[in-house]
Amino acid sequence: MAISVVLVMFSAIVHEVAHGWMALKLGDPTAKEAGRLTLDPRAHLDGFGSVALPLIMAVMGGPVFAFAKPVPYDPRRLHNPGKDDALVALAGPVSNILQALLGTALVYAVWNLGYDAVASGALAYEVLFWAMRLATTYVYVNLTLAFFNLIPLPPLDGSKLILPLLKGKAKMEYYRIQQYAMPILLILLYVLPQFLRVDPLGAFLDLTAGNLYDLLLSGV
Repeated sequence: MAISVVLVMFSAIVHEVAHGWMALKLGDPTAKEAGRLTLDPRAHLDGFGSVALPLIMAVMGGPVFAFAKPVPYDPRRLHNPGKDDALVALAGPVSNILQALLGTALVYAVWNLGYDAVASGALAYEVLFWAMRLATTYVYVNLTLAFFNLIPLPPLDGSKLILPLLKGKAKMEYYRIQQYAMPILLILLYVLPQFLRVDPLGAFLDLTAGNLYDLLLSGV
């Protein structure tokens, strides 16, 4: 449980830094000016989203999510606010996919070292066991964060990706639904799984993050 919480917190920080880095590349230095383009957790941790929420979810036994304090950015300072806003949003999930690929490389590296560890004795095998556990957890955590954040509900990144695709009445209707986004997320995360034994979010993550996880690690 503790491993998952720490890895989720770290991955969420990288996710937020990616937003700020992309905004900087597209003309908005707001995150840099605020001192948020750093991996120092003190600049990013949110008391509820980075600590309390992942601990609660780990204890409940479901998928573990976390979020860092959102990196500030000013869409008006972007070179092309409409298009660039979506690119800034996409940078977060992309950073998680890249971390998952890095974790996958580590898994295979540890796997290849495993044969030598068995021959070297119990201590080496124990170290490799924990290294494998860390690497596989890192992969799954990042795939889960990537696909969770692509859900098109505010404040998740998917909401900014879908907006440029909506026009006229559809966009106005989406803005109206936004005010109910947080209650909808809470229902998906807690109410349906705990009280009605229906878990659409879990099914979505199994279909996306779960299947991709199995595909990436099919060789171990």
